[in-house]
Amino acid sequence: MNEIDEFERTFPPGRILGIETSCDETAAAVLENGRVLQSSVVASQIDLHKQYGGVFPEVASRQHVRTIYAVVEQALQQAHISISDVDAIAVTRGPGLAGSLVVGVNAAKGMALAAGIPLVGVNHLEGHIYSAWVYPAGTIAPPEPQFPLLALLVSGGHSELNLITDHLVYKRLGSTLDDAAGEAFDKVARLLGLPYPGGPSIQKAAETGNPEAFAFPRSRLDGTWNFSFSGLKTAVLRVVRKLEEEGKELPVADLAASFQAAVVDVLISKTLRAAQVFGVKEILLAGGVSANKALRTAFLEQQQFPVHIPAFAYCTDNAAMIAAAGYYRYALGHTDPLDLDVLPTWPLS
Repeated sequence: MNEIDEFERTFPPGRILGIETSCDETAAAVLENGRVLQSSVVASQIDLHKQYGGVFPEVASRQHVRTIYAVVEQALQQAHISISDVDAIAVTRGPGLAGSLVVGVNAAKGMALAAGIPLVGVNHLEGHIYSAWVYPAGTIAPPEPQFPLLALLVSGGHSELNLITDHLVYKRLGSTLDDAAGEAFDKVARLLGLPYPGGPSIQKAAETGNPEAFAFPRSRLDGTWNFSFSGLKTAVLRVVRKLEEEGKELPVADLAASFQAAVVDVLISKTLRAAQVFGVKEILLAGGVSANKALRTAFLEQQQFPVHIPAFAYCTDNAAMIAAAGYYRYALGHTDPLDLDVLPTWPLS
C-alpha cells in the first residue's frame, strides 16, 4: 500500500473551507484532504496598523467586518466551487483578539447554518502546526510529518514547545515566561527605529550586521523547557541608551544581527535538547517567526533531526493552516454546535 492509499484509508476525503481572523489578517482558503491547497486568500492589514506601531484591536475588527465575505467568496471562486461543495467550515476560535475572532466565528456560523454543513472550531496554534502539512495543488507533496513530533511554535504572542504523539494529541512542555519571540522582535525593532512589523525589519537590518558585535545574554532557563526574552530585550535597551548618552550613532545592523543571533541560539538549542530527551522522530518549526531566515537556516543545517518548516506563505497567519487542522478534526468526528463562542486565551494543551 503506497503513502496515498494509506492516507485515504485512514482519513476519508474531505474539502474544507478555512477562515482565519484571529488578529489582523482576514483570510480564507479551500483545502482538499488535509493537505492539497486549492485556494488561499489573505487580506493584510499591516498598512493600517503601521501608524500605531502594532495592531490596534478596534481597527482590526472593523476591517475584518469590511472584508470577510469578499475574502471568502474570492477563495471559493479561485477553487472553482460554491459553498455547497464544501464538507465543513473550519474557523479560528482562539486564541487571539476577541473582537477579531468574533467576526470570523460569526461569519462561519452563518455560512454553516445557511449551507447545512458542519462547523469546526480550530485553535490558532494548532493551525500553525498543521501548516506543515499544506502544499499547493499541482505541486509535489512534501513528506508528511511523522509522530512522535516536537513542535516549536514561535510567533508574536507565543513561544512554546509541544510534544505531539498523534494527530490532535499535544503535550505542552514549556512556553515563554514573559515576551514571546515575535513580541521581542517588535519591541527591539522600535528601540532601533525600525518599522513595524519588527521581525522582517530586524531580519533585513541584520543582513549587513555582525552577529558577534554585541555579546547579548542567552536565557536558557536550565531545568525547564520554558523561554524568556525579556532580559535580552532589556540588554538591547541598555546598550542603545548607553550609545545615545555617549552621542554615538547606533550601529543598527550590528545590534539587529546580535539580537537575532541570541534569539535563534536559544530557540534551536532548547528545541534540539528537548527532541533528544523525548526521543522524537522529527522536529516541526511553525508560527510567524518561523519565516525568519536565520532561524530557518539554523534548523535546516543541523544534522540531528529531520525538520519540517512551512513554506513562507504559510508561516504567518493564513486560513490554509486552519483548514488543515480543521480537516483532521472533522475526519476524526470533532465538530462544534452553532452556538460555540470565541476563546481569546485558549491554550493548545
